[in-house]
Amino acid sequence: MNHPEKLRSESVWTTQELTKMALVAALYVAVTFALQPVGYGNIQFRVAEMFNFLALYNKRYVWGVTIGCAIANRASPNGLLDVIVGSVCTFFVLLLCRYLTRKIKDMRIKIAVTTVIFAISMFTVAAQLTILFQAPFLFNWLTIGIGELLSMAIGGIVIYVISKKIDLTA
Repeated sequence: MNHPEKLRSESVWTTQELTKMALVAALYVAVTFALQPVGYGNIQFRVAEMFNFLALYNKRYVWGVTIGCAIANRASPNGLLDVIVGSVCTFFVLLLCRYLTRKIKDMRIKIAVTTVIFAISMFTVAAQLTILFQAPFLFNWLTIGIGELLSMAIGGIVIYVISKKIDLTA
């Protein structure tokens, strides 16, 4: 028979970890909603993408960012498709970035690599817009990729500076 204290120690996440994930998800949603006019469409500058870098500091944030992205995409003009495509792609690209940067010690390089990977990954959003609106794929990929590159580059600087003042790994 399991004892209550044994069950608690076997839980996947602590209350503190769940709270941090929920906070990141809420911040992602709030920032996306506050800047909604530039967060959707074929020209995007989604400032909340800066939270993607948190996954480099702690794997728990893969879930927080993914859930935040899914909730934020509910407001997308592309509806449920954007929720599914956007959040699934975010989840897998975050895992890919964690994997590809796992041996890199310098966080600035990890941030740069993650920025480029996310910009390239915008082919998924471009494909979605091409399917929904018969919009030109390469143009969509270019404009969305540039927006992602810029928002991630600026966001990377912000998160890096914050990480010097707050331990994001804890």
